[in-house]
Amino acid sequence: MPIGTDTFAQARHLPHLQKSGKTYFITFSTRRRYVLAPDARTIALNCCVHDHQVTYWLHVAVIMPDHVHFIITPYQEWSLSDILRRVKGNSARLINLKVRRQGTLWQDESFDRIIRHSEDLQKKCEYVAENPVRAGLCAIADDYEWLWRDWIEGQKKWTGKIAGGQARLPVLHFHAATGCPPAAINWRSTNGRMPPFW
Repeated sequence: MPIGTDTFAQARHLPHLQKSGKTYFITFSTRRRYVLAPDARTIALNCCVHDHQVTYWLHVAVIMPDHVHFIITPYQEWSLSDILRRVKGNSARLINLKVRRQGTLWQDESFDRIIRHSEDLQKKCEYVAENPVRAGLCAIADDYEWLWRDWIEGQKKWTGKIAGGQARLPVLHFHAATGCPPAAINWRSTNGRMPPFW
């Protein structure tokens, strides 16, 4: 439902606001706090990184044992619900195949919050990256295997692994001078086809 000229609200169990050009902090959890095995966490991270520069600009992503935190700026034609459906759906399918399980992997809802202009985006990203340290999973964030940051891993060629093979991840060695994503990527310019996932 529109609540302004460029802001939309959606309410299910949790409220969700979407405004064009905004950056979001998002958390989603496994159903019944199912603990993800290391291979499953790798798949979840690869699914988050896969759409970087395709449907959104990924600032940071961290895969915890039973939940995911990431900060993204969606591209113009992509809604938050479409992005989450894509990341959660593909990661659930690939994880279920890998660990030979069936059924729902992720909780239906996610927590998302618009990061205000007055907040320091880099500090928020660093805070998210430190989650494994605060949880006692590693001594320093750089040692955590399931962490991706645009200012570190995003500056290198990403070579994520997935389910026994090399992941096909889009890698563009370009970063806007401002540190912000390009204004929009028009996927319709690819003859009306959505960008491939895998």
